[in-house]
Amino acid sequence: MGKNTKPVAPAVTVVQLKPTESQLAAGKYATQYLMKNHYRKIAVNDSLSQQILMRYIDHLDGSKSYFMAGEVEYFKKVYGNRLDNEFLEGKSNSGFAIYNLFLKRAKEKMRFMKYAADTARFDFTGTESLNLERKNDPWPASRKQLQALWLKELKYQWLNKKYSEESENSIRAELSKTFANRLKLLNQQKADDAFQAYMYAVTTSFDPHTNYFSPDEFENFQIDLSRSLEGIGAKLQMESEYTVVNEIIPGGPASKSNLLKKSDRIIGVGQGQTGEIVDVRGWRINDVVKLIRGKKGTVVRLQLYPASQAGRGPAKIIRLVRDKVDLQEQAARKSIIELDSRKIGVITIPSFYLDFEGQKLNVNNYNSTTRDVSRILSELTASGVDAMIVDLRDNGGGSLEEAVNVTGLFIPNGPVVQITNSSGGKMVLRDEDKRVFYNGPLAVLVNRYSASASEIFAAAIQDYGRGVIIGERTFGKGTVQSIVKLNRPFTFLSKQTSLGQLKLTIAKFYRISGGSTQHKGVTPDIPIPSLIDATSIGEDTYTSSLPWSVVSKTFYRPVSGVSREKIDRIRKSYALTALQDNISQEYIRDLGILNRIRKRKTVSLNESAYKSETETLKKIEKRWMNDGDSVKVKSNDFMLNKSAEIMNGFIGLKKSVQAGAPAGKTFSMK
Repeated sequence: MGKNTKPVAPAVTVVQLKPTESQLAAGKYATQYLMKNHYRKIAVNDSLSQQILMRYIDHLDGSKSYFMAGEVEYFKKVYGNRLDNEFLEGKSNSGFAIYNLFLKRAKEKMRFMKYAADTARFDFTGTESLNLERKNDPWPASRKQLQALWLKELKYQWLNKKYSEESENSIRAELSKTFANRLKLLNQQKADDAFQAYMYAVTTSFDPHTNYFSPDEFENFQIDLSRSLEGIGAKLQMESEYTVVNEIIPGGPASKSNLLKKSDRIIGVGQGQTGEIVDVRGWRINDVVKLIRGKKGTVVRLQLYPASQAGRGPAKIIRLVRDKVDLQEQAARKSIIELDSRKIGVITIPSFYLDFEGQKLNVNNYNSTTRDVSRILSELTASGVDAMIVDLRDNGGGSLEEAVNVTGLFIPNGPVVQITNSSGGKMVLRDEDKRVFYNGPLAVLVNRYSASASEIFAAAIQDYGRGVIIGERTFGKGTVQSIVKLNRPFTFLSKQTSLGQLKLTIAKFYRISGGSTQHKGVTPDIPIPSLIDATSIGEDTYTSSLPWSVVSKTFYRPVSGVSREKIDRIRKSYALTALQDNISQEYIRDLGILNRIRKRKTVSLNESAYKSETETLKKIEKRWMNDGDSVKVKSNDFMLNKSAEIMNGFIGLKKSVQAGAPAGKTFSMK
């Protein structure tokens, strides 16, 4: 915004949403719990007020395509130092005032977009481009600049559909219908929509995993936790106008197909093989969830912007068959990779699961990661494997108890993780079982999606020197959440007792060596990058994430597994081998191209340039990304194949040292 631009007061909206009596009560209860029970003790002052304001504006208008610069200045001037006082009182008046202007501007934009879709004629031969990542761009200074941006967005959507070889008439009709439906939804907005959006900004100012659920939203959250509803097996959340995949549930259709990934943006939903794809941008999350859910055996098609493409087009359509999430199908599984007459056992753990009820009732053969992994270890050992790889890629966590017990299968008894609470108290969770189920060469394979309980296991294996960690830096979620019900006493004046729920961060994980897994995650001993966009995935991408910190280490005895010297030798040898390996060089070359495209954050609106970039992305995806074909999975799994080669070399190194080979000798790998 220029120096001479003056703050502009928002125009009065036609529809004025106001907080309900129940929402005022919910705000007061939420404030009490946040102040008393959240791990982070935040000073309630003007700094918090400004954080909430900017997080709220970013949540409503992350693309900077609704508000103008003068309006944002007005928000800062009028509300910038007010929100902290309203927070203490449990009020959301200012949040509603900002939302009302957002609603007015969103309707204006949809009317403009519909008219342009009906009448515009686009030229795709120029040099125009659209910035998809506008966080560092200024807000438009005038309505003219705002409308110019809207036209670019429309042109981008048009180009997306044109690339799919749709005719001009069908593109025009589809876009016109989309904007008309969006306008209809905006006209149906309720106080719940404003309150939910504002509470998101308030709670995530404490940390990104603290959230408020309205009574309706919590019902969906409970269904997700039960993992029994017939659907696709994915948890979704709203980010600005997009429905974003927050978690893939192991054992569900999305997980088994490997077609849907965390942070993918869902923009359309279609029923059956040929049903119309309904554009769901701007929809309430509950309405999107209802559209995706359905009876077991039925087909749902999702149109999405893949996270692997940094959320850019072209939109991709995937097909999923709805089913129940089966605990048996999310269980740990085994495979064997054979290299140079050696066998490498692979144990894939999709999540750290535990049937709490079955354990409590002492039911025979209740589901437990520890029980399954111990059985698999026995089976692989009986098969004569020379080394083991525990594959924790995409494992978002689960039962803390299981993470501790699975660690105990590979080490003698000892501490596994430390936990601190908001009052400074510390607890150490230990493996109490002295038995070691496997003491041979071990690797743990991780990626950016390995989080929480996965990081506890990987960190403990690394701290004990029990095995080598391979892959890329993990997610960095080292916090613990608890669900708090917001209820008030029943009265004849207010019969509604349920005010929603609060998911609250109450504790933090620490390694036995003292450092937290929070924010920084676990750094691998031997790095192998995946095709995941590390700049957009991970705890460090959240502006309000709790910081990395240190507590005193707890006493533990490292085991005689892998020394730092051995790891250094393995790393150097792998790097040397990778330089001479055509597949590795092709992978690194493609990853470099992909990262350059992501880094640009812009997309060309020139048809030939757009088509060229899109074809490049498709070729890279075809070469390296699993498309759900089980035959292709094995051949395309670069990280797993290279991990097996590393362990093959590790075995060779160990045997050569045992045979008295010179200490400086390196090993070779296929």
